[in-house]
Parts: sequence; C-alpha cells; structure tokens
Amino acid sequence: MEQDVKKKILVVDDDPYILMSLEFLMKKNGYDVLVARNGTEAMAILREFLPDIVLLDIMMPDVNGYDICKYIRSVKKLDHTKVVFLSAKSTDADIKKGLELGAVLYISKPFSTRNLMKQLNDL
Repeated sequence: MEQDVKKKILVVDDDPYILMSLEFLMKKNGYDVLVARNGTEAMAILREFLPDIVLLDIMMPDVNGYDICKYIRSVKKLDHTKVVFLSAKSTDADIKKGLELGAVLYISKPFSTRNLMKQLNDL
C-alpha cells in the first residue's frame, strides 16, 4: 500500500527555531524529515537524497532559495521533487518569481501550521 511509504521532505531554513519547529511538525505528521540550516547544506543533501518535497526559505546567508529551486529544476533525477517556498518575502513579485522558477506552492511567513499541513498533504 502506498500510504505506508513515508514521503521524504527536506526543510531548509537558516532560522534554528523555525527549522526545529518545522522538523517536529513534519515528523509528527508522518514525514521522513531531512533538515538543512543553509543553502550549502541543502545543495549537499540534494546531491545524495531525492526528497519528494523541499520546504524552502528564500533569504539565507549563502545560497538563496531561488538558486536552490533553479538547481532542483535543472537536475533530471529531481524531476519528481516538489518545491514549496516558505518565506517572509511576500510581495506579488516575490511570489510570481518563486512560481515561475518551478515552485508548486508559495507560502508567506508567518503561516498557519494547520494550513501548511493541509497544503502539503494535498500535493
């Protein structure tokens, strides 16, 4: 049965509190969770693991979320990976850019954990 297979999710955020709470939330909701504290860690993880979903912050000190999304969309073995931006950048232009780069969702911070889980479970 497909429901027995845990979806793999990579959570990328440079804020340790957000990262910790998202990791807890995803595990609680049955996801197999990988975490990256910055863009460099995220890129290293993406070279080895094939997550189903990447929950991605945009503003990070090294590699930004837009560049990580471009990388994911350029790698054949990550074709199935869905990118979800989770960012404080919430102008229409930011959201448009994120979706144009290939994200399936763009969720602005602050966010409701209930709505986030509903949207992720609908993917």
